[in-house]
Amino acid sequence: MSAIRSPLSDEAGIVAGEALQGALVDLIDLSLFAKQLHWNVTGRTFRSVHLQLDEVVTLARRYADDVAERAVAIGINPDGQSATVARGTHLPGVEVGYVADEKVLRLVTEVLAATVTRMRTRMDITGQPDPVTQDLIIGIVRDLEQQHWMFQAMV
Repeated sequence: MSAIRSPLSDEAGIVAGEALQGALVDLIDLSLFAKQLHWNVTGRTFRSVHLQLDEVVTLARRYADDVAERAVAIGINPDGQSATVARGTHLPGVEVGYVADEKVLRLVTEVLAATVTRMRTRMDITGQPDPVTQDLIIGIVRDLEQQHWMFQAMV
């Protein structure tokens, strides 16, 4: 039994908990995906892509912590272990070695679009049972969509 009790109903807690766990996996994996590309990007636009990838990493790490802490606040234990992330990932792997900047831009644009789609689904399902969790996810969507726009603009 959890030492942390939430005023949410059991049903609302389950919906919010599942949404938060899925978001946590996406955000941890997004930070790893972007950091791997950050280290290995090459090409004429190296510097701007390299720096933009670090913004994605920072955003994903910050929100992963916010998501995990929201889960704990409502009595759900978050699981951000590497095995859990590997099992739950929706992101493609990154090839080993250097990756051309144009390819990085396309890959990140696609990954951000898919991540935003999953986050918007979580946003929709948490609205009624837990608007506080929905508010957190809305912020994540806002910032991920901004990054998506910025990467699209560089393609």
